[in-house]
Amino acid sequence: MSEQAEKPAKKPSRQQVFTLLVEVGRAPNDGLPKGASGAGLLCYASGVDEAEAVRETVAILKQAELAPLDVTGYGTIAEREEQGHEIPDEERELMDRALAENSVIVAQMTPYYGDDKKPLQ
Repeated sequence: MSEQAEKPAKKPSRQQVFTLLVEVGRAPNDGLPKGASGAGLLCYASGVDEAEAVRETVAILKQAELAPLDVTGYGTIAEREEQGHEIPDEERELMDRALAENSVIVAQMTPYYGDDKKPLQ
């Protein structure tokens, strides 16, 4: 009888979830509301570091025919907690989902109107 080779233990994932704010401009077929000059997207993205999370997020948004202009990183959940951010359960659930699926979750989209990048009231 031959012995089956044991599978090596899986290495723990080095993936983390980063909170990113991505500002997008207008592009054909972007799906933004009529009259909007762009939008701010709150995203939760997994990656081994923030740079990877940013690259993946920008690539996915471009595939969705959006025009990413700027990305601001707010760090991991641990870094945000160290800064005193209160993180509600629903936000934690979205972060857990991004980690489990190794994905980018767009949690919120705020359209900008005019040049001031403020949502229309």
